Amino acid sequence: MLDVCLLGTGGMMPLPYRWLTALLTRYNGSSLLIDCGEGTQVAMKKAGLSAKPIDIMCFTHYHADHISGLPGMLLTMGNAERTEPLTMIGPKGLERVVNALRTIAPELPFEIRYLEIDGAKQHFSINGYEIDAFRVNHNVLCYGYTIEIRRAGRFNLEAAQKLPIPRNYWGRLQRGETVVYEGETYTPDLVMGAPRKGIKLTYCTDTRPTKSLAEAADHADLLICEGMYAEADKLEKAKQYKHMTFYEAAHVASDAQVQELWLTHFSPSLVHAEDYMDKVRGIFPAASLGKDGRMTELDFEEDEA
Repeated sequence: MLDVCLLGTGGMMPLPYRWLTALLTRYNGSSLLIDCGEGTQVAMKKAGLSAKPIDIMCFTHYHADHISGLPGMLLTMGNAERTEPLTMIGPKGLERVVNALRTIAPELPFEIRYLEIDGAKQHFSINGYEIDAFRVNHNVLCYGYTIEIRRAGRFNLEAAQKLPIPRNYWGRLQRGETVVYEGETYTPDLVMGAPRKGIKLTYCTDTRPTKSLAEAADHADLLICEGMYAEADKLEKAKQYKHMTFYEAAHVASDAQVQELWLTHFSPSLVHAEDYMDKVRGIFPAASLGKDGRMTELDFEEDEA
């Protein structure tokens, strides 16, 4: 199961009812944060979430509304007596940008490990999270992220019993290890069925519609995607500043055949966003507005009997 909390849904500047961009996921005791806009700590407190278990931080890009909450977040994690390393993933310049922000948070009781994304896309495997970064089309270098929790196939007891190895080796095969016994090599596929459907979440802000986004979100359980503008006269502004409208995001969700779409990263000028949702749902029926503190649980599909 993957716990998802959309901490902040605002773009450009915080508002009394809308914090800036951030998303938190939790899986198997490890938390992952995407972006850390101003007010992220407050949003986490309101949601009853702790900063200490955050093991991974991913940054889409280095505009202030996506990273300005980082120094305070790091200080809070340090004050919580965190000592485990923290992994950060982001576009080129990650270490330089973070070190500049750490001028006001210079001493931390934990190591920061920097992974700068190289190229149009890159895969990372950390703490059970399978993370795919993919480049999108903003006015600075910017990436979206797909987070997957993969699920192995069923253990085939009958096949395992036919192998000429002791039972105590079965667990190693089931965990994906290759076993050598009496000079013979045994691989996991000998006792494991085909991988089952896992959990998939795609998160993207600050972009025009791109092929990379639709491909990354293909059949995702949840797509959290920017809808900066909804008003009919804002399409040209969206194109100028490299953002998306509600309707463009809905078309991406439809093309990618996702299960559900949450819109986020709204312009400060956008009011009464729900008034525009009938038209959005005409394009993609499973669309809804993201709201600060909105939570869901993404679970594995039940096995067929």
